[in-house]
Order: sequence, then C-alpha cells, then structure tokens
Amino acid sequence: MYISARADYALRAMLAVADAGSTDPEGSGGQDSGGGELVKAASLADSQDIPLSFLQGILLDLRRAGLLHSHRGTEGGYALTRPPAEISVGDVLRAVGGALTSVRGMPADRTGYHGVATGLRDVWLAVDGAIALVVDRTTLADLLADRAPAP
Repeated sequence: MYISARADYALRAMLAVADAGSTDPEGSGGQDSGGGELVKAASLADSQDIPLSFLQGILLDLRRAGLLHSHRGTEGGYALTRPPAEISVGDVLRAVGGALTSVRGMPADRTGYHGVATGLRDVWLAVDGAIALVVDRTTLADLLADRAPAP
C-alpha cells in the first residue's frame, strides 16, 4: 500500500476537523451528526501545513463521500457528518484514493493471472484484507485518543 500525500493530508484535515468539534474524551463531539465547531479551509491548511489549493480538492472529495459537510459564508467552514468514532481511517482513504490496494493501477480484486502466477491474486487479496482490517477498525476518535493499533 502506498500512502500518497493526498491520503495523508486528508487524514490530517479530518483529524483537525474532528478535534475542533470534539467536546468529550471519546471524540464523539457530543452530537449525533458529528457536528461541532466549523473549521475554515484556510485554517486547516495553516494548521496542518497543507497547500490550500490542494486541500480544497481533498475537502471536496471528503464532502462528496459524505464525511464532511460545509457551510458557506463568513461564518462557514467544514464539520464532520458523523461522530469521529464512526469514521474510520479506511473511510477517509477510500474517499480520496479509491481502492486501498492496487496492482498495476487496478483494485486487487480485479487482477487476473494464469499459469504459474495464478496464486498472486490470492496474495494481493490477502494484503488488501490485512490493510482493510487495520484501517477499518481504526477511527478518528482512536487517533485523537492516541489509541492507534500497534505496528
């Protein structure tokens, strides 16, 4: 699995938004929707050292994936659509990068081999499954509470 700058920036931005909206130790934001304080894109870019123009595209992808909602205007900004405990690292990675594992640019489940290489598909699927197990079990709330899985 390759972690792109886009994926890294997306997770950092989501954590910053989650932290701004968090009002309790479990990071649920105290609201069903994950709401909380709205965070401006420029503020996210500054706090996380992310180029604003690049971040705006990432925020659009996260909004389209239903992970963020935005409000326009001078008092506007971004907020989570769900509590941080309900948004996994995998949700964010898929929103900005598609499949978790790719082989020659295709998702692992769409690869095909013949002859002596037939077993490779099973290896790539196992790798994809192992990655999914970690990223789908790790939530934004876990990361905010410094409860990330051990290597």
